[in-house]
This record gives sequence, structure tokens and C-alpha cells, in this order.
Amino acid sequence: MKQSAKRCSPLQSAFIGGTIATTAAMSVFGPVWCGQVNAALQDSPKAIVDQVWQLVNREYVDGSFNNQDWLATRKILLTKNYTSREQAYTAVRRALKRLGDPYTRFMDPKEYQALTSQTSGEVSGIGIRMEINQQTKLLTVVEALENSPALKAGIKAGDVILAINGKSTKNMKIEDASKLIRGKVGTSINLRLGRRNKRAFNVKLTRATIEVPTVRYTLKKEGNRQVGYIRLQEFSSHAAEQMQRAIRKLNASKVDGFVLDLRGNPGGLLNASIEIARMWLDKGAIVRTEDRKGGSELTKANSTALTNRPMVVLVDGNSASASEILTGALKDNKRATVIGSKTFGKALVQSVHELADGSGVAITIAHYYTPKGTDINKKGITPDIEIDLTASQQRQLAADPRLLGTSQDPHYARALSILSNNYFASPSQNQFSRKDKAVPEALNSY
Repeated sequence: MKQSAKRCSPLQSAFIGGTIATTAAMSVFGPVWCGQVNAALQDSPKAIVDQVWQLVNREYVDGSFNNQDWLATRKILLTKNYTSREQAYTAVRRALKRLGDPYTRFMDPKEYQALTSQTSGEVSGIGIRMEINQQTKLLTVVEALENSPALKAGIKAGDVILAINGKSTKNMKIEDASKLIRGKVGTSINLRLGRRNKRAFNVKLTRATIEVPTVRYTLKKEGNRQVGYIRLQEFSSHAAEQMQRAIRKLNASKVDGFVLDLRGNPGGLLNASIEIARMWLDKGAIVRTEDRKGGSELTKANSTALTNRPMVVLVDGNSASASEILTGALKDNKRATVIGSKTFGKALVQSVHELADGSGVAITIAHYYTPKGTDINKKGITPDIEIDLTASQQRQLAADPRLLGTSQDPHYARALSILSNNYFASPSQNQFSRKDKAVPEALNSY
């Protein structure tokens, strides 16, 4: 999602994980109000405090406000004199904390910008994925992304990044390297690279807007079967179109079945989760949401599924929110067998608003339920087949994420046995209870 909202924009967003989802709703504040706020902000940060209070008052899912007198809270907030924005931000955070909802939260301008950048599915950079190589301990290129400045400049997987704008990367953390690589679109960056059997060389690149790949897929030959393995890392604004491409290309290769890996996926855009569910489901309910007034909305499949091939979904304790909407839809409709460990358990929907000074607020506005009406909040979804990972297996997969979706990945190996047996009619008969922990994703795009 390109961030098109300006300050006091009518853009309103809703998110269901750590990330946002755009809706078509208008903001509760119009242009006149925004103009008044912008003027007031020159002298008083109090306008932001009241803007947050008004939004929560209108939208928060719990009409009792966690048994708080919300009107009294406003009086207390507005009787104070704030000499800085930071004081106002602190007061807002304290007021929201009393709601007892960790998902209703205030974000200063930097935090809000980070959130919107994350969920846009885009970054300003040169288009590489990199890691600290486990053997050499050097900052190494894993991939140059399609249509990126890096790929056009000839950067290849395995290239070692020796310096960024003249600064040595020796002992540099991934986070520090990413800060140096990212920057304003159109600005230049110089890399010094090392490549096997070649002397170190310099490359000058111009930063561009890069679409971050959140969907990765592979055609795997497993015995006499062809399996389409798809790993979805986040429900960003580009996730649905990337998923569509993946399914279509794997369909063209005549796969016998699919493994959809949602392990470690924290959630993301509500619309993306619905669009992706419709790619797998031809009919049936996907999710039902309910607001504080009891208003209910049921979203269904719309006969646009791209495949009806057998399917297994992999989940773990960090599969949350949008991941749980998709998993719940596929499980309840008996479209897929779910393998792994119990999911995170977040069944709340938030709206996200940009405030007048560039800060933001996320507000829980609804509760969601799976197609069968199950409330998974703080409970999670129990897989059809629960599989535990030993401490050794967890360490191995965490140390080398490239082992995910291979014979050394116990969840994937079990998925293959399911596909081989064409076992989708009654998965609950083969359940066995185990626990699993998340396998972190080690690679990022810059």
C-alpha cells in the first residue's frame, strides 16, 4: 500500500495484527475540524489529546471503556496544560492503558510512519535481501529482488557487502546496515562488494521504491508428486497479488497439491486475508465481525478460487490475526488440513488513524469469529494435527531458515505424508497433542 494519506486525511484504516488494512470508510473528522486542529497545534498539543479521546469515544469496541468513566477522563485530560507534544503523548498513552487493551495504542510520528511503511509492502532502498552468513560472519547478499536497482547493477546472491558509503560492515548488525541502505527515493548509495574469484569492487546505486516480496514459492518434486510450497510472511498490501501470481504459476506446472506456510506470520491487512482466502475457497464463509453495537458482518467466498488441489496449512504460536482468519476459514470449510501448533489467539480488529501532527492511534473496533462461530481470542486455533518440535529442531530451523519446506522440516515432512495419502476427509481422526514454538524469519528486504 502506498501511503497516500496526508495529515488530517479522510483515510481510515483497520488492522488485525501488527499491521494495517485500508478500508473505504471516511474519517470522523472533516476538513474544517482538521484546519482548526492544525491552527491550534501551533500553540497547544492539547488538540491531539482531544482528537484521540474523540476517536476512542466513537469507535472503541467496549462501550463501557473497561468500566472507566470516559467522559471524566476527557475532563482530566483537558484540564492539564501540556508544554510539549511529548507531555501530551504521555497523557494519551496513560489514558489508553486504562482501557486494558494492548492493541488500542498511541504512536508518535516515527512509530506511525514505521507502521505504515511496514504494511505498505514497500521500502525505499536498492532491493536486496541480506543476512549475516553463519559460517563467514560477513554481511552477505541473499537475493537481488526483481526489477530492483541492485539486480540492474549486477549484484548477485553470495556477494559480500564490505562497506556502505565508505563505512565498514565488519561486525555490523543487520539492523544497522538496513538503516544505512534505506533512504529517500532518488538518492545515491555506494557499496563496496566482494565476490568469489574477483577483486573487491564498488557499485553506485540510486534508491527506488521496492515492492517487498512477502510471498515465496517453490515447485518441489517429492517422489512421484509435484508440490507447490508457498510461504506467506505477512499480509501486506501486495500480498494478495503476489499470492495470485504464485498460485497461477504453480498451477501452470500442474502441481498435485499445495503446502501453505503461515508459521511466524503475525498478520496484516484485513482485505488481504479475505482476498487470499477467496483464492483457495470457492464457497463458504470466511469471517464474521461484530462491533460494539452488536452489528455483524459476514464475509464469504465468491466463486473465484484459483485451485481445488489438496492443501495443507502450516501454523505455529506466532501465526496471528490475519493468519488466523485465513487458517480458520480453510479449516472450518474443510478445505485444508492444518498442521503445527496452536496459533496465537488474536480475534480483534483495529482501526488506524493518522492524527493532525503525523502521529497515529490504533483503536480496537470489532471482534471476529471463524466461519463456525468460534471465538479464538486468547485461545488460538488448534491444528488438525499438532506436532511438537524438539529444542534441537527449533535451533536448527532458526539458524538456517532455508531448511523450512525441506525434509529437515518436521512440519513440512508431515504435510507431504498427508498429501501422499490424499487425506482430507476427516483430519481430526489422526490428531496427536504436541506443542511447538515459532521459527523466526531471518531475512529482510532493503
